[in-house]
Amino acid sequence: MKRFLALAIACAFAGGPIAVAAKSNHHASPKPPSAAPAPALAAEFPADAVTQHTIEIDGKQIAYTARVGTITLHNAMNQPTAKMSYVAYTVGNDPHRPITFLYNGGPGSSSMWLLMGSVGPVHVVTAGDRLAGSPPYHWIANHDSILDKTDLVFVDMPNTGFGRIMGVGKPKDFFGLQHDAEAFGQFISNYITKFNRWNSPKFLFGESYGTPRSAALSQVLFNKGIALNGIVSQSSVLDFHLDWSQNYPYLYGAIGGGNLGYAFYFPTMAAAAWYHGMVPRNGSEEAFINGAAHFAMTTYIHALLHGDTLSPAATRAVAQQMHGYIGLPVDYLVRQHLMVPYGRFLSGLLRNQGQVIGRLDGRFAESTLDPEATSPNTDASNDAMAAPYTTAVNDYLRNTLKYNPSIPYSNDTYALIAQAGLRSWKGGEGDINVVPDLAQTMMSNPQMLVFSANGYYDFATPWLATQYALQHMNMPENLQKNITYGFYQSGHMIYLNQSALDAYHRDLEHWYDEALHS
Repeated sequence: MKRFLALAIACAFAGGPIAVAAKSNHHASPKPPSAAPAPALAAEFPADAVTQHTIEIDGKQIAYTARVGTITLHNAMNQPTAKMSYVAYTVGNDPHRPITFLYNGGPGSSSMWLLMGSVGPVHVVTAGDRLAGSPPYHWIANHDSILDKTDLVFVDMPNTGFGRIMGVGKPKDFFGLQHDAEAFGQFISNYITKFNRWNSPKFLFGESYGTPRSAALSQVLFNKGIALNGIVSQSSVLDFHLDWSQNYPYLYGAIGGGNLGYAFYFPTMAAAAWYHGMVPRNGSEEAFINGAAHFAMTTYIHALLHGDTLSPAATRAVAQQMHGYIGLPVDYLVRQHLMVPYGRFLSGLLRNQGQVIGRLDGRFAESTLDPEATSPNTDASNDAMAAPYTTAVNDYLRNTLKYNPSIPYSNDTYALIAQAGLRSWKGGEGDINVVPDLAQTMMSNPQMLVFSANGYYDFATPWLATQYALQHMNMPENLQKNITYGFYQSGHMIYLNQSALDAYHRDLEHWYDEALHS
């Protein structure tokens, strides 16, 4: 899911596997904007597919329309630059019904994960916290959908899903914080114009890199005269400075004082240690995790601030307390100067069992070919979900929703980012901080609410860093009250745990009611 982007890191932020993005023929020989579309273009981008369905949510039968298609983006000279694909679920024909635009992260991922797992009307069946195995895979009706509260539009970023960069468009026009936000802003503006939704209450719902996108996009939309009623940020990363030294270049990034990110990861490590039985389970898990967070922001962060001036006796005392929360040996923690890069924790927690745990979701574990490696070369949580989700989205869109173009469904566009020479997302690795964007939107629109959803076992975007960022927005107290937090016994993709999804559904239903009546 997220890092700007050494590509392997970018893949991890999206929550999906690295796949070669399919290239359309338009890159080889684009037609002038005034020319009639070539037959290949018509074949690759068929007309929207519209189908009718029903679902039961909270005991009520809801009839809805599913529409799959693309919306064309244009540059300032009205030349086509890209087609962005989407899947929309709408109930009735009320132009004032709430509408939510949802997207995943990466940056570089399609919306496949949210579409097939979260709050839409279908849900992929997985094997809980275990590897999914071989096909056939299945998807079922999702009774935790929020379609009873809001229409839902799942949007694929340029060159993912069934969308492609085309015409005079170039990768550099879309791949970067501001360019990406501008593309989504144009998509939303075009969508609400095409379907007469200008006066609908509007929400954004982003996962992973989709959360900084939402912050930047909220400003883009506000500047277009499009105000929001609320933003759902699931598994957020808003200020990359808070945990960048943990992601790249690991321990060396902490030398010289960049070590505070270790405190933000600590309660996530504690949650994983509890889940896998590597620490004594006294009391409730929630109390244990909250205790780890308190320790991290008091004793532990003070020790990190002292650095090399902390005495050997004090260092060992802190290491002993750390051991009680994360299970790693005291001597190892002392040798590490109390700093454990999370990659080493993923590979070290279950080392004696020959297993590594997942980055996106620390509940998952799998055997490793290199038990002594300092960090995993795979992600157990990604391995558990990549095949089921990829299979299900193709089966569902092509067969159930009847949208079956000749081009492949592109899970991601990481390969094109690499081909374009944009190995790091424009803006600079680790330099992105969109907290000011979100704060400005909230101050310009003081009725807008924010829901921050977080998984306890998420090592990609640790929840304590998110909470810290949102509590340091330099805003008036009354606006801080517009932020609601949800914490769930799951990882980066909260919906991978059914009980967590049930709780998430209940919280979102209540939050939408509050946002629509604020």
